[in-house]
Amino acid sequence: MYLHKFLIIAVLMGASLANAQQSRFGAPATQEDIDKSFWTVFPDGEFLPDGEGNVAAGRELFEYNCTLCHNMPGENDPVKDEIGKLFGVDDKRGRTNLQQTIGSYWPYPTTVFDYIRRAMPLIAPMSLTNSDYYSLTAYLLYENGVIGEDEIMNKDTLPKVQMPNRDGFINAYPEVPEKYKAKD
Repeated sequence: MYLHKFLIIAVLMGASLANAQQSRFGAPATQEDIDKSFWTVFPDGEFLPDGEGNVAAGRELFEYNCTLCHNMPGENDPVKDEIGKLFGVDDKRGRTNLQQTIGSYWPYPTTVFDYIRRAMPLIAPMSLTNSDYYSLTAYLLYENGVIGEDEIMNKDTLPKVQMPNRDGFINAYPEVPEKYKAKD
């Protein structure tokens, strides 16, 4: 009985492998394929892409792409607030039950960019241009009181933005004091 099932599985796997080879499944990735797939941005801004955006363009993009799930500033829809409140700069240290928003929680502006580029808009992640994502990031930072309305966000300016909660996290890789470093 087990041998019979094993033979059926082996035959099916062989047929699948033959079909996969005909469709170039498993073909080596080109550098272009790798570049399209590697979109992680580090907190220090390493691997931020080219492009630039501003608050005005970000506001329009937000209204068109994001208001299905998120409130506009000043809008009071409790259902959207449950999905993800984005605006508000309240100090979280020492207080409980505060909403975690971009202004009150996120320690790095580059991770805001990275997250929305990876995951938004919800129905079509990574469907906008890098400049669109810079504009959305600029708009969100502006509405949270982090940057001015005329600031331009790009791979050079975004890492320099100081988030209100930048010191609210424990560094996973702290500096080791000299007296504890290994001697050569």
